[in-house]
Amino acid sequence: MTFPQALTATALLMFPLAARAQSIDATTTDAPRALTVSGSAAIASDYRFRGVSQSDQHMAVQGGITVTHASGVYAGVWASNLAGWGTFGGANMELDLIGGYKLPVAGGTLDVGLTWYVYPGGADNTDFAEPYAKLSGTAGPATLTAGVAYAPKQQAIGKWYDTGADAAAGVYNHPGAKDDNLYLWGDGAVAVAGTPFTAKAHVGHSWGQDGLGPNATAPSPTGSYWDWSLGVDTTYRNLTLGVAYVDTDISDRAATYLRPSFSRGQDGTGNIAGGTVVATLTAAF
Repeated sequence: MTFPQALTATALLMFPLAARAQSIDATTTDAPRALTVSGSAAIASDYRFRGVSQSDQHMAVQGGITVTHASGVYAGVWASNLAGWGTFGGANMELDLIGGYKLPVAGGTLDVGLTWYVYPGGADNTDFAEPYAKLSGTAGPATLTAGVAYAPKQQAIGKWYDTGADAAAGVYNHPGAKDDNLYLWGDGAVAVAGTPFTAKAHVGHSWGQDGLGPNATAPSPTGSYWDWSLGVDTTYRNLTLGVAYVDTDISDRAATYLRPSFSRGQDGTGNIAGGTVVATLTAAF
């Protein structure tokens, strides 16, 4: 059994247990829940993954569900539609299988786990695994998070095809190559006094191979780049509306060497990592 199959089977086994735990709570209010189930459904004007559009600058429908044990162990799934650069060889869907453990550390929370990125219906060698660690806490009115995600060497993120700049220099392709990817990020959020809004900020940096993978894509398409965002959220009951400006430092010149794959409609024009405003409406349950 592969890791994705094992993680999916574990999550499926957890659901009936969670339902049973909720049934017990309905009759015995004093009994603590061993398992809790949470989820969300969202619609976004663009799906930006680390600053790069995965939905060809079109709308995306997304959703996920997580089962958490009182011990801090959790497992979940999250999915989104894809288009253009994000399709990984034909898949029009990203399915993330997630498992991890949260524990209190020095007044904050440490979250360690693994995300397995799966692209159902995509070409071979598309799926890859990425372990992560996040430390979150508060500083005055602000909530702060620092994280690291490292994907070890895998074919799905290897440099199979060179960029236009490499080809011009006489560098050849490397089918079957493996490579790794490192992503560091920091998030901050603070409630705006006297308003129903929460201001949010994000900054991240990616390091990886500077060519294209087996399906002419890459987590860090230029080898090294920054992404950031600034925005605000407001919540009413279980609905959250967010608006954010998202951008990267991937220039049009750098993007040119990745085209036609790295462009809107994959027609060789437009920078899918350029600055844009992304609006998201999320329902939590």
